[in-house]
Amino acid sequence: MKALVWRGVNQLAVTQVPDPELRNEQDMIVRVRRSATCGADLHLLGGHLPLLRRGDVLGHEFLGEVVEVGPRVRRHRAGDRVVVCSVVSCGRCGPCRRRQFSLCDNGGAGPALGEPAGVPSPGGCYGSSPALGGFAGSHAEYVRVPYADQGAFTVPDGVTDERALFASDAAPSGWMAADLGGVRPGDVVAVWGAGAVGQLAARAAVLLGAERVVVIDPLTDRLRMAERHLGVETLDPGTQDVGGELRERSGGRGPDVCIDAAGAAAPGGGRWGRSARLGQRLRPGPDRPVAAREAVHHCREGGSVFLLGTYAGAVDRFPLGAVVTRGLTLRGARQHGHRYIPMLLDRMARGELVTEHLATHPMPLDRAPLGYDTFRNRLDGCVRAVFEPGP
Repeated sequence: MKALVWRGVNQLAVTQVPDPELRNEQDMIVRVRRSATCGADLHLLGGHLPLLRRGDVLGHEFLGEVVEVGPRVRRHRAGDRVVVCSVVSCGRCGPCRRRQFSLCDNGGAGPALGEPAGVPSPGGCYGSSPALGGFAGSHAEYVRVPYADQGAFTVPDGVTDERALFASDAAPSGWMAADLGGVRPGDVVAVWGAGAVGQLAARAAVLLGAERVVVIDPLTDRLRMAERHLGVETLDPGTQDVGGELRERSGGRGPDVCIDAAGAAAPGGGRWGRSARLGQRLRPGPDRPVAAREAVHHCREGGSVFLLGTYAGAVDRFPLGAVVTRGLTLRGARQHGHRYIPMLLDRMARGELVTEHLATHPMPLDRAPLGYDTFRNRLDGCVRAVFEPGP
């Protein structure tokens, strides 16, 4: 089959790789219909996460059609249209029983991203390095889906592929940030980052009853998109005083909930400056959490800051004193998508959650390297490149 593989730092190629096969009784094989780029992929593309191997297949946000199921798969059969959570989890271990699916004890089969720094292994993720399980990614014609009854969800009739695709990763990530960030009716919410995840975090805040939602990003095309499709307020840090504007729009106190959906900027895709190189491939180095610092500084006293962006290394000179003295709640997580995806698909079916506008650059899989170049360099208003492997 054809797949997009990593060939070295900032080098991608579409080439032939072996077809996936069932390995366990709970596996199934999915023919990919849509697969999207993600900002987290840029760290992989630049070689800044450990253990990525030449020839690894990238991609983790996808939707497809079931073509084969293992003997212990009960919820799916050949021909079903499914969206697959980007996080691989078993559904039975301690973290999964606590609904902390990205911490699954069994989803990550390989060495952990943080193990050199003494951090326990996280759960798995498609299209990443062995640090997150080493599962082949979705920028391919077919994907093996482990724990299929746990991680795949049937798409309701009438929901387009382009809409359901974002239930794989961006929509549950955004909803989790608003949910675990504690958004309540009447809140003022600020979101740093107007990519797909940031926009969907903003939409989640609106649906959870926030009175005002402000999205912050230096890319004017993304701000216009958020205004047009979400009806939220926006701020351009290049031309506006973010702190002053947020105080003005929140009665002088600052936002109740601040969400960092920007994270450590990946080289070539920096929105708040370029991240420091993450150092040796087996030991991530420092991140530069510019958006997270701003979120801490501008949040109201006693408010909540949720870190949703991609971070892989250590951080020094972080305003931890402000977190303590101002009584902030600071949380973060990789997405626990399994707890949200069924609800999100229902909202998509009812028209409450519309995402098609985020698929700005659809193209065949053969053009995936161009898609990544367009996405990484924010060319032509690209928010997400979406690949269609074809029949």
